[in-house]
Amino acid sequence: MTSGLILVAVVAAGYIAARLAAGALARRYLIVSGAEYLVLGVLLGPRVAGLLSASVLDSFGPLITLAIGWMGAVIGSEFHLKRMLRLRGELYQVAFLEAILVVGFVGGALFLLLTRVLGVFPADAIAPATILGAIAVTTSSSGIALAARRLARDRTARTPLLHQLQVAGGMDAAVGILTFGTVLCLVHLPPPGNIRPPTPTEWAVIGVGIGILGGIVYHLFLGGERDPDRLFISLAGAIMLASGAAAYARLSPLVPTMLIGAILANTARNRHEIVEVLHRVQRPLYLVLLMFAGAAWRVPGGAWGIPLAAFILLRLIAKPAAARVATRLSGMSRVIGGDWGIALVGQGSLAVAIALNYRIFDDSDLSNVVFTAALVSVLATDLLSARVVRAVVRRHHRRRGPLAAAGARER
Repeated sequence: MTSGLILVAVVAAGYIAARLAAGALARRYLIVSGAEYLVLGVLLGPRVAGLLSASVLDSFGPLITLAIGWMGAVIGSEFHLKRMLRLRGELYQVAFLEAILVVGFVGGALFLLLTRVLGVFPADAIAPATILGAIAVTTSSSGIALAARRLARDRTARTPLLHQLQVAGGMDAAVGILTFGTVLCLVHLPPPGNIRPPTPTEWAVIGVGIGILGGIVYHLFLGGERDPDRLFISLAGAIMLASGAAAYARLSPLVPTMLIGAILANTARNRHEIVEVLHRVQRPLYLVLLMFAGAAWRVPGGAWGIPLAAFILLRLIAKPAAARVATRLSGMSRVIGGDWGIALVGQGSLAVAIALNYRIFDDSDLSNVVFTAALVSVLATDLLSARVVRAVVRRHHRRRGPLAAAGARER
């Protein structure tokens, strides 16, 4: 089978699965489907069936880059300033503190583990440890959104805790993307030739500049277009151009495409249509991304299992603990409680996108450990993330009663 036919088959399978199987599971059983496509990718990969060989995966590089960039654009489209300003400022303070604490705790602990236990040189351990911290902070936005839709049927959706989880999901995504993008700028390889290599700050400015320029240009280009097909083609072109430029410069496509999504969401007259198209295409691309990730997965052996297990354990500890500390420091314990961090343990598309993006740029054993840790975490936590969110919110609602409902009023 040729690469073109494989591409068509994979995209068609992802679209059908997202429209039928994943949607049915979400509506009926409150299950975020996706992990099974990671397993399917392993079965189709070069180590089992060989249908998605290494050469085929290389030929699908532009599609993988588009899928990664699309995740960033979806996240950026959620940062609609008018809607964000209606919520209490303390919710953002709590979310930011929680995200920073998780990145620092997980990244620092894994840095010590890699250097003190496994004997990795500190200069070589900084990037993978920090990227694992960036992956650890990400939260399954699909799980939170799915639980929010189910909770909207009753008064439970009025609790401030659900607003806090939604804000925390967006803040976690932004902090994870910016942390990952910063690391790539710091460890960037110098370009070939005798030219002066850009500094990390200059690489960061280049990445941000790609996003801002792309957002401005496509804001003018899209105008008032409302046809879904034309919007899809235009958005795919914008995201592909920005993602390709960032990937060519060995920068993360997530940063510029997140900026493009945020710019379009706040300036375009057809914001609702743009956001709808972005979310409609996100799920099929995520399933395709999972298949490619599974095909590229190579399980590390030997002592590398230690940081894998440590990452899972540290993240399960860090998320609830950081949420509790951030809540107390912000004085929000009486409003949202202190046990809501367990609802953030689910991981989804962004964790896979960051890990696969790093795996493309670095083929070392350490990058494979990062990649494996992210995939194992997704397999272990994403499936029931929406159920966990619903259970935490309902338990908080029962405990707080009318007080929690009254605190949910927006400014």
